[in-house]
Amino acid sequence: MIRVCLVEDQTIVRQGLRSLLALNPDIEIVAEASDGEEAVEAIEREKPDAVLLDLRMPKLDGLGVLQRLRERGTSRPTLILTTFDDDTMLFEAVRAGAKGWLLKDVSLERLTDALRVVASGGTCIEPVITERIMRALERSNVAFESAQLPEALTDREKTILRLLAGGYSNREISQLLDIADGTVKNHISSVLSKLGVRDRTRAVLKAIDNGYI
Repeated sequence: MIRVCLVEDQTIVRQGLRSLLALNPDIEIVAEASDGEEAVEAIEREKPDAVLLDLRMPKLDGLGVLQRLRERGTSRPTLILTTFDDDTMLFEAVRAGAKGWLLKDVSLERLTDALRVVASGGTCIEPVITERIMRALERSNVAFESAQLPEALTDREKTILRLLAGGYSNREISQLLDIADGTVKNHISSVLSKLGVRDRTRAVLKAIDNGYI
């Protein structure tokens, strides 16, 4: 049984989602919240297997929920359900730990499949949203000052370093960028070499320390 916390400020939408998800015998709605403050309390209390989270909410938006849970060490696998009108906000939500994102016009089958994937530790990537997130990522104000490095990072290496900072695994990066796992490993090896560090954690720390991220 997949225990889900449903977070949506619009009552009729939340009730509709609850009724539809209840049609699946392996999904149980263990908590609901209509704003971000309620969401944090419900998630920390119930510790659900997955959270279905809206971004636009009163008191504390979805991004704020993710960030607060991350700060407290109480994050749960989260699937963003959005009308998607803010590329940058969704990108920041992914950086804050969201493991998937879907548009609100998604089919019930796709939604339930995505919840199962996220609850099992996977990542749900919607191609249309991925494209826009990548554009937002490329527009993000990250100043990779190549003059501080013996050899400048390529644009693809900069992108991968940002994703490493967002907590993405090699497999998730390969899915997001539509490249082979081996290619991701090669790029990461190059980033480590150029930054003069031994592992991805030190790479992110050095990037932050030097103002790259």
